[in-house]
Amino acid sequence: MQSENNTSAPTTPRLRHRRRSNEAIPDATKANGSHLLVHDRNKYKSFLVRAYSTVWMIAGFVLIVYMGHLYITAMVVVIQIFMARELFNLLRKAHEERDLPGFRMLNWHFFFTAMLFVYGRILSQRLVNTVTSDKFLYQFVSSLIKYHMVICYFLYISGFVWFILTLKKKMYKYQFSQYAWTHMILIVVFAQSSFTVASIFEGIFWFLLPASLIVINDIAAYIFGFFFGRTPLIKLSPKKTWEGFIGASVATITSAFVDLATGWLHCDPGPLFKPESFPLPGWLPWKEITILPVQWHALCLGLFASIIAPFGGFFASGFKRAFKIKDFGDSIPGHGGITDRMDCQMVMAVFAYIYHQSFIVPQSFRVEMILEQILTALTYEEQKALYMKLGEILQERLFGQS
Repeated sequence: MQSENNTSAPTTPRLRHRRRSNEAIPDATKANGSHLLVHDRNKYKSFLVRAYSTVWMIAGFVLIVYMGHLYITAMVVVIQIFMARELFNLLRKAHEERDLPGFRMLNWHFFFTAMLFVYGRILSQRLVNTVTSDKFLYQFVSSLIKYHMVICYFLYISGFVWFILTLKKKMYKYQFSQYAWTHMILIVVFAQSSFTVASIFEGIFWFLLPASLIVINDIAAYIFGFFFGRTPLIKLSPKKTWEGFIGASVATITSAFVDLATGWLHCDPGPLFKPESFPLPGWLPWKEITILPVQWHALCLGLFASIIAPFGGFFASGFKRAFKIKDFGDSIPGHGGITDRMDCQMVMAVFAYIYHQSFIVPQSFRVEMILEQILTALTYEEQKALYMKLGEILQERLFGQS
């Protein structure tokens, strides 16, 4: 029977069929430009679907930002859960997991343990200071924070032991690959999100500005590429064009510098938000120009958002091609999955926080900064002890001078 199969049909077509990707990868015989949006016959239909989804996403984003810090943090958590679900499913094999009941729960165990560790460190003292009115709740939360690292460690160790106990013969390779993939997801998802949440509590402005610049860049790149894109930019993303990249860069940088002057982004009137006047040459019709110091910082963020951050999208495109998929998911019509929309945001979030800490946060200590650190980093009891100790020190100095 085996010899009949070998003589009746050649093996070469079968090998080619196995290696064929289910992704719409450009054919080697076609030019890269044939996949541009300007040549897409259904581009207006996809444009309307994408525009409809974009309007709803922006409206929801604005509403959540208006509601405040905790709601923005909750939005970040929800985004993380959707990203983790999409990435967990990327290497999931249904046949293997039928023989491993409960194995998928182990991935989520590690995920929520990492979430507790990251957010517990960021929000610990802020959470304590919000429950000072209730003595029992205050003591309960204080105890959780005191033993936070121990709790997270034992949760992780329990997952580690759980993984070892579920190892099954002939499934070792799949299980260990899933274990490594899970930790890779945790690094990718929580590395950027920890910076995002930290930026939120530095001031919503420092979260909103970088995030909005990425949104502007993404929309502008799509529009410029949709109407004018004819020169392919990179083989990893056949529909990306130089026209879209350059047009989006100009739009993002201009928006970063100009929009702040229109007053649509408000913040506390600190030194960065007090206008400064600069004289202009006499041959110009204007005598001087008024610029907010924060506009120069926004310009730097705009440059990064338009030139460097898109490489997060290119990386995601290469990643999807490696796994022969078109999108990470289908939760957003016209856009793909949540991960498809967050690729550039992840790169931008890390840079925005590092830039803020390096070039915007004052390096010298002020009374306001010290008081803010006391209120956010110390418990209510520790603040009272500090107050009493400062009183004793001041009294000793006062009587010592007299």
